[in-house]
Amino acid sequence: MAKDIDNPCVSLCQLNSELCVSCGRTREEIRKWRGMKRPEKMATVQRAATRMKAIAKKNAKQR
Repeated sequence: MAKDIDNPCVSLCQLNSELCVSCGRTREEIRKWRGMKRPEKMATVQRAATRMKAIAKKNAKQR
């Protein structure tokens, strides 16, 4: 069996509306994580990484 996808949680939960600004997942993705199949988890991790890059870029512009 293929290795399971690691949870992107960094144990610094900071929800800003519907998005955790620490891991990049939405509230819904966090809630559904345990029940997701491997492909769903992979897609969630990719979306979260994209969101985190956007957050970092936005923060860099504000400085």
